[in-house]
Amino acid sequence: MKEKARLVRRHIVEMTCAAGSGHPGGSLSSAEILTALYFRVLKHDPKRPDWEGRDRFVLSKGHVAPALYAVLAEAGYFPTEELLTLRELGSRLQGHPSKGKLPGIEMSTGSLGQGISVSNGMALAARLDSSDHRIYCLCGDGELQSGQNWEAAMFASHYGLDNITVFVDRNRLQIMGDTEDVLSLEPLEEKWTGFGWNVIVIDGHDLERIIEACEEARRCKGRPTVIIANTVKGRGVSFMENNPDFHGKCCSEEQKDLAMSDLEGCL
Repeated sequence: MKEKARLVRRHIVEMTCAAGSGHPGGSLSSAEILTALYFRVLKHDPKRPDWEGRDRFVLSKGHVAPALYAVLAEAGYFPTEELLTLRELGSRLQGHPSKGKLPGIEMSTGSLGQGISVSNGMALAARLDSSDHRIYCLCGDGELQSGQNWEAAMFASHYGLDNITVFVDRNRLQIMGDTEDVLSLEPLEEKWTGFGWNVIVIDGHDLERIIEACEEARRCKGRPTVIIANTVKGRGVSFMENNPDFHGKCCSEEQKDLAMSDLEGCL
């Protein structure tokens, strides 16, 4: 899976460079989370993307679509060659995920703050249908500055939606800089605890720990789980790491060569 995460990172750099736009920083920070989910945790079948028994994944921070597209392609949902059509006119790989255009996309996202709410609806529907599939949602940390997330947190806790697991990609950077300078989120763990959630804090680049945390979430009954994954924005590319400039800017061709060199040795 480490090799898969490295391939995902290479795809992210290649895709965004080919498009001349995109959001590489947050895509790179979430590579291990998505790799662990699609190659170890989720019940899913690329040959049957609409299989009723599948687990659902919602990418609430839709701007990191390059990471999701890369993982879906590596998992077999569509050819990896199609990744280089990112953001092209008429491409199935739009700048933000669009449900109905590409197999494996459960929700059209991009307007931040809505993913947990929709995940709640999916989780409640699963309960009403007596289905055992689970819902996973990935949020950005800056995204939690939107109030709708906390309304959704109250809802999930009130209804005891223990079939939902939310990941927070805690890379501490957003487009305007450090999250704590823009609008402080701390104490983040205590906030989620206060809203009635089971809280797990992990290294978001540790594949084994991500998988273990998902198992812990599955064993928790009566409460939803949030996994706060501490990550590094731009992980794996030296000049992108902890650099907010690459929140929504791709590499130059010269920088691309350096990035790909970095990623050759990131294992």
